Amino acid sequence: MKLNEAVAKRIAMLCKEKNMTQYQLSMKSGVPQSTLSTIMNCVFPSMKLRIIYEICEGLGISLEEFFRSPLFIRENIDD
Repeated sequence: MKLNEAVAKRIAMLCKEKNMTQYQLSMKSGVPQSTLSTIMNCVFPSMKLRIIYEICEGLGISLEEFFRSPLFIRENIDD
């Protein structure tokens, strides 16, 4: 899986865990809904770490918690 796909899946998992919609995440994180949509649809091949940080703030988690997932194990990520 590509890194952008892993990020999108992780965001979806965390939103589901926290019973949060993309709209609610957008409001809490300050990341525009259009940006979240492009991330979730894997339109961009990569994104700035700052955006992931802001998403984590909206989810109430740290970057460490975000990346603590089997999705990000090196063997699971294609170059």
